[in-house]
Amino acid sequence: MPTMNLLQAINHALDIAMAEDEKVLCFGEDVGGFGGVFRATSHLQERYGRARCFNTPLVEQGIVGFANGLAAQGSVPVAEIQFADYIFPAFDQIVNETAKFRYRSGDLFNVGGLTIRAPYGGGISGGHYHSQSPEAYFTHTPGLKIVVPRNPYEAKGLLLASIRDPDPVIFFEPKRLYRASTGEVPEEDYQLPLGEAEITKEGSDVTLVGWGAQMEVIDRAVELAEKEGISCEVIDLRTLLPWDADTVAESLLKTGRLVVTHEAPQTGGFAGEIAATLQQRCFLYLESPILRVTGLDTPFPLTLEKEYLPDHLKVFEAIRESVNY
Repeated sequence: MPTMNLLQAINHALDIAMAEDEKVLCFGEDVGGFGGVFRATSHLQERYGRARCFNTPLVEQGIVGFANGLAAQGSVPVAEIQFADYIFPAFDQIVNETAKFRYRSGDLFNVGGLTIRAPYGGGISGGHYHSQSPEAYFTHTPGLKIVVPRNPYEAKGLLLASIRDPDPVIFFEPKRLYRASTGEVPEEDYQLPLGEAEITKEGSDVTLVGWGAQMEVIDRAVELAEKEGISCEVIDLRTLLPWDADTVAESLLKTGRLVVTHEAPQTGGFAGEIAATLQQRCFLYLESPILRVTGLDTPFPLTLEKEYLPDHLKVFEAIRESVNY
C-alpha cells in the first residue's frame, strides 16, 4: 500500500468520490485552482472542471446555505469551511436548516447528501481564530453526524463514508496532523463505519477515550504509564454524533476507570457528556471518579499554546490519579 499523509488521504477520498459520482461537487474559499489553504483539494478542478470544483465568496453562511440548496435538489455537495473557527457565521444554516431539513418535511425532502469539511484544532501556532475545537456545539444538534479521523487511513475511509451517508455530516480534520500523520492507505475505494468506536489498544487497568489529534497524545501518555506497570485500554470514538457509548461502557465495566481527553475547553465540552452517560451506566463498577483532561476555559492563546493544550504529561498524570485513587 502507498504511504500517505492525512492531507493526501483526504484528497484521494475526494478524488474517488468525484470520479464515481458526477453529482459530487467540491466548493469553498480558495478550493479551486489554489487547492485550498492546506491544499486538500489540489488538482480536483483540473480533473473535474470548474463546474464541479470551484471557489465561493468569503461568506460561510452562504457556502452552507448554497450547499443545503444543492443537496435538497439531489446533488452531493462537499463544502469546505476554511477553518473550523469560521464555521460560526454558518451556525444558523447548519443548526436550523441542515439538521432539521428532513424532520420538518416529514421526510418528503432532505439534505442528507451534504458533507461539511473543516480543519480544526490547535498545535499550529494559529492563535485564537485558527485553533478552536467547536465539535461540542454541533453534538447538541439532532440531525447531524460529527466525524473526526485520527490518521490517514481513517481520514479516507471515514470521509468516503460521510459523503455517501444518508445524513448530513460535519467532518472535522485535525490540521495539526495534516502533514505530521503518515501511514499506509489502500489505493482502492473503502469505507469505515460511522457511529462505531475503535479499540486501538486493549488493557485492564484504565480506559482512555479521545478522538482526532488527541489519540497521538494518548498513545504517548500510555507509553509512560506502561513503564509504571499500568495497563491501558485506548478507544478512538471517531464519530461524536452518534457516539458509541456501548463500546466505552463495555471497556469501563472491565477496567473500572475512565479518562477522557479533548482540546476544547472543559466546561460544556463533549467529555462531560461521555462522563455523565458512563457514570449512569457503570456507576457500581467505577473504581475512581471519571477524569477529564481538556483545554482550559479561556480563549485559545497564542504564546501559551503549549500550556493550554492537554498534552501527554497531563494525560499521564490523570492516568496515575485514576489508578491511585
